[in-house]
Amino acid sequence: MFQTVPKGLTLNDFLDWYPDGYGRYELYDGVVVEMQPTGTHEQVSGLIALEVGMEIRRLQIPCFIPRQAIVKPVDFDRSGYIPDVIVLNQIELETEPMWKKRSMISQGESVRLAVEVVSTNWQDDYLTKLRDYEALGIPEYWIVDYLGLGGRRYIGFPKQPTISVYQLVDGEYEVQQFRARDRVISRAFPELTLTAEQIFRVGE
Repeated sequence: MFQTVPKGLTLNDFLDWYPDGYGRYELYDGVVVEMQPTGTHEQVSGLIALEVGMEIRRLQIPCFIPRQAIVKPVDFDRSGYIPDVIVLNQIELETEPMWKKRSMISQGESVRLAVEVVSTNWQDDYLTKLRDYEALGIPEYWIVDYLGLGGRRYIGFPKQPTISVYQLVDGEYEVQQFRARDRVISRAFPELTLTAEQIFRVGE
């Protein structure tokens, strides 16, 4: 699923290198990784973006979903992630130092919701990004594991498609998991009527 490109970059080097309008890349500890999602992966993330976007419009919340935004971990200048879906707070963006120039987020308050759709590199979503999004203070983080790929300690055994919703409580994430016909409970969008099954069906 991944193809590595230049190594040893800082985040600024990465942003200078990033090819305009071509491909999708993330930076992991100085290593550039080309993201090559499958069609079903894109369908799953597209459905979530559509449903959340309709809630934003219906409730007239001052938020939006950018085509892509790079999330910079706290005090670490050698990584940068592009969530599959990210909801940004329009008001909080006024204090983001690099948003207008680089579409980069460095403050958790700017993010209402981040969503990662799991691929074969599931460790990145359950370990690396979970740690870094928590440290940054992103209030809500979904891991959408529509194929049930994650480790047993994360989704149980036998493995099955699972949506893990992490919500920040006193600086630490607490998780609630949803499967089958469960309605996904979101603090960011409490009136959202979306079930795990609706999401998983798109990924079949």
